[in-house]
Amino acid sequence: MAAISLRRLVSPPSLRALGFLSNRALGSAALAVQYDYDDDEDEYEACRPRTMAESAGWAPERGVQWVMIGESGAKRHVFAERLSKLLEVPHISMGSLLRQELTPRSALYQQIANALNEGKLVPEEIIFGLLSRRLEEGYSTGETGFILDGIPRTRIQAEILDQIVHVDLVVNFKCSEETRRRKLRKNFGNLGEQSKMLEDYYCKQKKLINFEVAGGPGENWQGLLAALHLKHINATSSTQKLTAK
Repeated sequence: MAAISLRRLVSPPSLRALGFLSNRALGSAALAVQYDYDDDEDEYEACRPRTMAESAGWAPERGVQWVMIGESGAKRHVFAERLSKLLEVPHISMGSLLRQELTPRSALYQQIANALNEGKLVPEEIIFGLLSRRLEEGYSTGETGFILDGIPRTRIQAEILDQIVHVDLVVNFKCSEETRRRKLRKNFGNLGEQSKMLEDYYCKQKKLINFEVAGGPGENWQGLLAALHLKHINATSSTQKLTAK
């Protein structure tokens, strides 16, 4: 089987040198994002995702290369983990990658710990350095795809990601209207505008599919399988209980 479809795989130290991180992405804290890595509008024809066969760069001999984005509270990580098991590709969680560095043995420990403890921004250079290293490790061991969860958060990050890997499909998890109203009461600055720009970016590429999380876990799982045209894959597993972690 083919390995992960990479654009130009680079090691973390070479990201800036190769221009993957532009000055505007790194030079201003205003463009960095406060990450909420772990989660506790009408669709129109222009947004219709291509099927896997239509997606440029996808080949049947490798696994899917999907990205999970969406609103906090939609339990995105639960669905990402379940899909990774169903499709037999690794679940790459940005939150997990960061937590792995929260040890004094890590050279990044102090920077990440300070950012998280003081509510500051985790530099994008660190974020993409960790992600590139993880992709390189997977590539070397023959991984055949991924479910990427927790990144990108902005259009700039999506553009950077496109220089590293080929993304087949982006699933945008949305909360129910009631949950969304609660979230709006504690709006985080320009986060809504950043999300809209990110959605538009993938919509223009015809890679975006919106999925609203409403009802019970089992109902949501069945709906997601239908939206992704996966009901025929390992149908017996879809009857298993879906629980949040």
